[in-house]
Formats: sequence, C-alpha cells, structure tokens
Amino acid sequence: MTIINLRDVYPFYHTDLLVEVSEDVVEAMATATRREANSRRHVYRYKAQYSLDRGDGIEHRSLRFAPSPAELYEEKEGIETLYAALAALPEKQSRRVYAHYILGVSKAELARAEGVAESAVRDSINRGLKMLREILKNSF
Repeated sequence: MTIINLRDVYPFYHTDLLVEVSEDVVEAMATATRREANSRRHVYRYKAQYSLDRGDGIEHRSLRFAPSPAELYEEKEGIETLYAALAALPEKQSRRVYAHYILGVSKAELARAEGVAESAVRDSINRGLKMLREILKNSF
C-alpha cells in the first residue's frame, strides 16, 4: 500500500488529504499521467494547434474526446437503420452496395468475382443507392 496526497492529484483540494491506496491504483495513476503528457507532447510536436474552423478533425483526434452516451446511441441507431435499409434491398443490390461501400471492394473486382460486366455492377449499385435513399428518406 502506498500513501498519496490527493492535493497533488486533484487541483480542487486546498488542503493535504493523505490516502492509502494499492500499488495497482498508483500504477494506473502513473500510466494516466504519462499518457496525458504524451498526448500534450504529440499536439506540440505535430503542430496540432490548428484553427477549430479548419474542419479536418485534427483537434478532435488530438484532444481524444470520448463520445457522449447520446452520440453513441445516435451512431448505433444510425447503423441499425442503415443495415435495416440494406436488408430491404434486393439480395444482389444489397450484397454489391455492402461490398463496395462498407468493405471497400472496387466495382471491377466485384464484376470479376461475380463473372458479370462492370457496367452491370455499376448500374446495380446505382439502383441500390437510389432505393436506399428512398427507404432512408421515408424512415426519417
């Protein structure tokens, strides 16, 4: 067991408050302090002091914001809605749209794998996107 002063850890303590904690807690606190220092050093070294209006998301990545529960819920709900809309498409369109946009398979690779012309895959994906747009427009 180690004794730590909470005044050193938390800035809102104005008087000394000594607490006995286990070695695991001391190690976790030291790790958190090192990670925070590394994050500050990363921001400084890579000149991450950009304007917040830039729009490239570097301030979000460098500050490591944790998403709020509401954001997590909205993201999960959006993903469920997207997968439900994909399931509503005809099987070929659903498979092709999923492979191209979610898995990142090119249209030429899809055509080669299915043994069809690339134009057929392209048209199928375009029709699928049009149907997805209609399905999602109706769900929101």
